[in-house]
Amino acid sequence: MLATVALTTRPAFAQDAVSDEDMIVVTGTRSEGRAVTDSPAPIDVYSGEDLAARGLMDLPRALQFVAPSFNYPRSATGPSAANTRAATLRGLSPDQVLVLVNGKRWHGSSVINFNNVVGRGAVPVDLATIPMAAIERIEVLRDGAAAQYGSDAIAGVINIVLKTADHGGFVSVQSGITGAGDGAAYIGTLNQGLSLGGRGSLNITAEIRSHEPTNRTAIDSRYGRLTGEQGDPKSLDINTAWNARYDLGGAELYGDLIYAHRRSTSPAQFRAPGTSVLYPQGFVPHIRLTMDDVGGSIGLRGDVSGWRWDLSDTIGYNAADFQVRDSANSSLGAASPSRFDAGGARYFQNVANLTLSRPLTVLAGGNIAVGAEHRHEHYSIRSGESASFAGAGAQGFPGFNPATPVSISRNAVSAFLDGEIKPFDAVSLGGAVRYEHYSDFGSAVTGKISALVRPASFIAFRASASTGFRAPSLQQTGFSTVTSQSSGGTLVNIGTFAVNDPVSRALGAEPLKREKSRSLSVGVVLTPGHGFTLTADVFHIEIDDRIALSDTLSGAAVSTVLKQAGITNASQVRFFTNALDTTTTGFEAVAHWRGRLTENVRANLDLGYARATSDVDQLTQNPALPALPLLGKMALDLLTTAQPRDKITAAGRIEAGPVTLNADLTRFGEFKAVSLLAEQVFSPVTTLDLTADIRIGQQMTFGFGVLNLTNAYPDKIVDRAISQGGSIQYPEVGGIGTNGREFFARAIIAW
Repeated sequence: MLATVALTTRPAFAQDAVSDEDMIVVTGTRSEGRAVTDSPAPIDVYSGEDLAARGLMDLPRALQFVAPSFNYPRSATGPSAANTRAATLRGLSPDQVLVLVNGKRWHGSSVINFNNVVGRGAVPVDLATIPMAAIERIEVLRDGAAAQYGSDAIAGVINIVLKTADHGGFVSVQSGITGAGDGAAYIGTLNQGLSLGGRGSLNITAEIRSHEPTNRTAIDSRYGRLTGEQGDPKSLDINTAWNARYDLGGAELYGDLIYAHRRSTSPAQFRAPGTSVLYPQGFVPHIRLTMDDVGGSIGLRGDVSGWRWDLSDTIGYNAADFQVRDSANSSLGAASPSRFDAGGARYFQNVANLTLSRPLTVLAGGNIAVGAEHRHEHYSIRSGESASFAGAGAQGFPGFNPATPVSISRNAVSAFLDGEIKPFDAVSLGGAVRYEHYSDFGSAVTGKISALVRPASFIAFRASASTGFRAPSLQQTGFSTVTSQSSGGTLVNIGTFAVNDPVSRALGAEPLKREKSRSLSVGVVLTPGHGFTLTADVFHIEIDDRIALSDTLSGAAVSTVLKQAGITNASQVRFFTNALDTTTTGFEAVAHWRGRLTENVRANLDLGYARATSDVDQLTQNPALPALPLLGKMALDLLTTAQPRDKITAAGRIEAGPVTLNADLTRFGEFKAVSLLAEQVFSPVTTLDLTADIRIGQQMTFGFGVLNLTNAYPDKIVDRAISQGGSIQYPEVGGIGTNGREFFARAIIAW
């Protein structure tokens, strides 16, 4: 409120930046769009240009420092955690966020996150595969929207809108390095807009990113030397995007395509001398991930008899293959190879959609939309070579070898009705209902109601209530593997078994059910003018039968079940379960100001605060072995407290002639997690990013910056001495990574 008074009583300078009151969004509405301040649910909008200006290499990392409700933990080690990093909203899980590209449902990864990090057991959408240079803007809907868009939209929706410009473009190069002298990073980008005979456009983007590894381990007290690795993996990403539209006369043909290739090498934990005769001094296995990801839509849209129609088909495919290097299978002795093909995973999705909508002229106006959608999914696991899973298996990542071949499919059909009406100019009401039927999980009906009341031009009150659900992903249904991980400070092989596997059933697994949610959001929107807006919202989200990866179960009963099943390469077991109900409550406030300080100096100021607290309402007892909890302290903390409890973002931008300055101050609140054995509360950390760009002439721009100027790190693990000689110092959860201060420089040529 103090910010409101200060900014509304200052002199009103002319403004030529787009304010929130003028910004039109398409997410959360089936109409042709509405001002962001007229939305009955909170929506944040970030331009692609603004995100790229910050010097951060990939999209989710850029969002991390500007979006208060968005979290992107910098998990570093492990082939799944470091390569499918989880992006979350409102403190919930990554697969409770629906991602759209140009308004169409995007696909998830084939790689399930099975490391002990935020998003453990989730299948996220890999936002890092989308080049930032291809993005026009991102709309983040912070509200339950399953009735509008389908399952998964429990925490909200992220809609990525691609560029459509039919002219102009740019080429840029950027390089960077950490203050510690490692992690050299290079990125090259090309964007070009093309006109298609004056009747359409084609916008093309190509991006290549190269990143050398970082390492923040300490001296291993057992050997007096560095043994392990903890940091960003060595990686190479090639991302491309095409976005096109063409006027056919009476209808518009449109389409987009995004292709990404990633090659990444992640470390496993150090293997002590004596593990394998191939490495007398011990060794660090490395897991090479090769991933190809492609997705795109093609469709037709037009108008007939007052109805807007949109017919589209969207495909998504993700293929991940794992190779274990610098390793050995101790069961094979000196005959063991040092490299193994560990197998891989495949995921395919196809979504066909038809939507009809038309404006309403009754009362003060409105809109009505109806539609239908069909989704087909397929998931499979490719087994590794026999040497990768024989006996103890390849150290670091025993190859995939499901007890039965994993190749599963399902279909889902849905129909929805979505309406908006304005009884008066000052009142907007909305409602949606959706029916969905899954071939493997039955039917569900979800609904949503919303309202926005504007008693005066400068203030509006908004509220929404909705129900939602999320069916278990195919990956959660069929995933099965053995991995080497730390359990209580000891390195062990842990088997993840499908819920229908006899091992899982004997240890308490039951058929998975869909998650069910109820959401309520209430807020206020202030638009006093002079380029200033302020929104504040509280929310309450209840989720029943939440899907999670169980704790690692061990002990005599587990050993007996494994022995009876003939499992020799795993000593602990886990599986997916609906073992808990949770309630998440929170508060969000976002303020923006756009204007001029002088005739030649423009300025932007963005402030944000978000707080989310998750509590466990009910925890199901293990039906087969009551003494072994399905979810223990580590697993529960990863679901409820391992993300920062709150976050403050402050971003300022000044444009003075050819010079542009950016400053981003972000405070990540405390979080609580179990890294080894002890539960630990980690202190808040604050980072400051500074960037400067200087334009030379009309085409050339040079920039430089420092990221994390404060050189902030998370607290060190208090009981780190019990594992790896104390060499692994930092947690893999929270809000920031372990790279410390970073520097970068860039050059851009635009035309």
